[in-house]
Amino acid sequence: MSANKINLKNLLPIFVGVFCIYYSFKDISFSEFKEYFTKINYLWVFVGIFLGALSHISRSYRWKFLIEPLGYKLGFINSVLTVFSAYLINYTVPRAGDIARGTFISKYENIPFEKAIGTIVAERAVDVLCILIIILIGLIKEFDKISNKLIDFVEESDFSTVLLSILIAVIVTATVYFVIKRFKFYKKIKSFLSGLIDGITIIFKMKNRNQFIFHSIFIWLMYVLMFYFTSKAFVDLNQVTFFQLTISFTLAALSIMLSNGGIGIYPLAVEESLGWYGVQSATGLAFGWVMWLSQTLMVVIFGGLSLFVLPFINRSKSI
Repeated sequence: MSANKINLKNLLPIFVGVFCIYYSFKDISFSEFKEYFTKINYLWVFVGIFLGALSHISRSYRWKFLIEPLGYKLGFINSVLTVFSAYLINYTVPRAGDIARGTFISKYENIPFEKAIGTIVAERAVDVLCILIIILIGLIKEFDKISNKLIDFVEESDFSTVLLSILIAVIVTATVYFVIKRFKFYKKIKSFLSGLIDGITIIFKMKNRNQFIFHSIFIWLMYVLMFYFTSKAFVDLNQVTFFQLTISFTLAALSIMLSNGGIGIYPLAVEESLGWYGVQSATGLAFGWVMWLSQTLMVVIFGGLSLFVLPFINRSKSI
């Protein structure tokens, strides 16, 4: 891969984040936005941080259930430190944290790198399944609201607007298809889907699959509750229901893939999705930034400490 392609791959998520920040604030008064940070109840923010940390610790513990069938033992402390380190590294280059996580475990636990990466891929496959289930639950519970939004869009738009929307959707779909064919992305997609299936089927082969499933549910439950309880810091969000917040959570979680750690796009996704339920833009955006900043602060602190501590607690091991 050429240097230009590497630079574009690294810089594009940053550009996406910067554009989303600009787009978010172009119609919002910064002074009005800033006032939210003096009015919110920070106790709920700390509850959210605590739940987020629990989910990361549970993820660290769950990892051992994927490692053990391969004939290796994974130390819990090293697992926790590498997981927090990986989250921090993902803020520099998206998904680079997974490579670093596999490298650290290979280095400090004497687990072959390719096997460590294989378990991380399997873990991601399970996470994809979990978030799809959360999306499905949210869509079922909010079906009337979402379908009414679509009906309102069609009724309030003239025929030419609806036709143009359909035409744009067809053009975008066709363009994506031909780009995938042209650059042979379909092989990568096929490989991803194959890895997804392999990752999910490995659950049924492991001895401690019930504990693995429990931790998988716990991890994502903590993520959702983290989002829900942090919303309690905002009086203006009290009318938003749990399942409405779940829809917002899933969109925000998916947005993280599009920029470094979700900077810019995460708060925008929260603002736009809460807008469907009548939440003012400034309120939704402030909540999105509080969510993003609180979890980022946790990752920076614990991730930075983990990167610092890892070499010291493993200094007696061969490198």
